[in-house]
Formats: sequence, C-alpha cells, structure tokens
Amino acid sequence: MDLLIPIFVTLVGAASPILIAALGELVVEKAGVLNLGVEGMMLVGAIAGFAAQFYTGNPYFALVCGAAAGVAVSLIFGVLTLSLSTNQTATGLALTIFGTGLSALAGAPFSARPVQLMAPLFPPELATHPIWRVIFGYAAPVYFSLIMVFVLWYFLKKTRSGLILRAVGENDLSAHSIGYSVVGVRYAAVAFGGAMAGIAGACFPLLLTPQWAERMTAGRGWIAVALVVFASWRPFRLLAGAYLFGLVMTMELYAKAGSGPLSAIPSELWAALPYLATIAVLVLISLRRDGSTNAPACLGKPFMPSN
Repeated sequence: MDLLIPIFVTLVGAASPILIAALGELVVEKAGVLNLGVEGMMLVGAIAGFAAQFYTGNPYFALVCGAAAGVAVSLIFGVLTLSLSTNQTATGLALTIFGTGLSALAGAPFSARPVQLMAPLFPPELATHPIWRVIFGYAAPVYFSLIMVFVLWYFLKKTRSGLILRAVGENDLSAHSIGYSVVGVRYAAVAFGGAMAGIAGACFPLLLTPQWAERMTAGRGWIAVALVVFASWRPFRLLAGAYLFGLVMTMELYAKAGSGPLSAIPSELWAALPYLATIAVLVLISLRRDGSTNAPACLGKPFMPSN
C-alpha cells in the first residue's frame, strides 16, 4: 500500500494533461476537423501559463492564460484550414513546428527559473490518510479533467448542440443544406480544442515540472491525438486510455529511481512504451476494413458547399 498509493497519485497527475488535451481533440475531430497541432498548442499554453504563474503567482490565472494562448494559436489553424481550405494534415504539422519554435523563443528568458506548483484543491486535512489522499490530494486541473469527461459525454450524446456538432462531422453537406453553419461550428470546435490544449500545456509547469524547459511536453500532444483514435472517439474510453498511458509514464519515473522491482526493467524501455503503444494502436486500427473505428465520416475533409 505504501508503494501503490504514491504510484496512483503520480499516474493521475501524469495522465491529466494528456486527458485534457485529448478531450479537446475529440471535440475537434467529432466536428470533422483533424488538427495535428496539439503538441504545438500545448507548448504555447505551457509558456503562457508559466509566464503568468512566474509574474503573478496565481495558478488559476495561469490556466486562463494558457487557454487563451491555445485558442489564439488554434484560430490560426482555423483560418488556414476552414477559411482558406489548406490541407489539414500539413497545417497541423506546421502548427506544431510553429508552437515549438515560438515557445522556445518566448521561454528563453525563463530558462531554469522555478515557479510554485499548484496546491491541492481541498484542504490538506482531508488528505492526511493515504486512502483519502487518493480522493482529495490533487490540484484543480485533475478534477477538471474528470468532470469534462462526463460533460463532453453528455454534450455529445444528450444535447441538441452536440447533435449538430456530430452531424457536421458526419455529413457536412447535409448539415449545411438544413441551415447549419458548418464553418461556424468547426471554428467553435477548433477554438475549444485549442483552449483545452492550452490548459493541458499549462498543467506541465503547474503540476509536474515547476520550471521552464524547452519541449517540456515531450511529445504528449502526439499521444493525445493517437489516444482519440485509440478510444474510438468515446470520452470514457479516452479516460481509460489516458490513465493507462499515465501508468506507463509513472513506471518510468520509479524505474529511474532505481529501487524496487521496477528497476529491473530499463527506464528507457518504459519511456519508449507509450510511443510504441501509440504506433501499434494506429497500425491495428488502420488494418480494420469494416468501418468499426467510429471515425467521423468527414474527418480531415475540407468543406466544399455546392452553393
């Protein structure tokens, strides 16, 4: 128990940024847009959140700044792909390169400077016992990620707005023919995905590493994109997948510590497992020929109205 509880608490912290970013990408892809720039948006959100925390010391304001930065960068993608009809895959890759370079440039003055980690949401007295720590020992973004799983499930399945968004992703021409603004819905989805990616990026300096380092997201944005496919575009599967990846990342940390049975496996192998699993999942899904992936029918296709 002394080992399992710290492992669980660590994996929840490691999985939450991935889950938040993946939930945003889920909404974007449900609207029929493929945005591969999640990594770039996360990095821009990370530097915006870090700078806000460094200067103000207010972690909630830092999360807002991270979300705003993610939205701003995502709208660049939106203008290029939705208004100018550029290739979504190429534009998403360019967005990641842009976000990586921009965050490195903006973060240069903050190199190796520390910030205060975000405190747990609930009073420390509630988390004194190890069991209660599993429930009450986390910062606000962890609970936000869990709440958003239920909110997005309800939104997509039970609301009219969610039905419209799914209709735009499944058949944009039909949605357009009955009077819905396909481009408007997709802009809203892209902005929401950018906000979630920005919050996810801000979580890295606020929850995991209290100092700035270039590329501190370490490819987690790519894992978030693959996780949406891995979960077949379903929020609760996304939750399970994010925690599975978080567990593997936690095993890497404990293996690096060099103690216990986990040290028998090289930490480099643990570090590679999430990315190997991502490749394996994408290969397996690409081999399916029966349409069982649940992918939106218009995913990645530009909207070309007939009139």
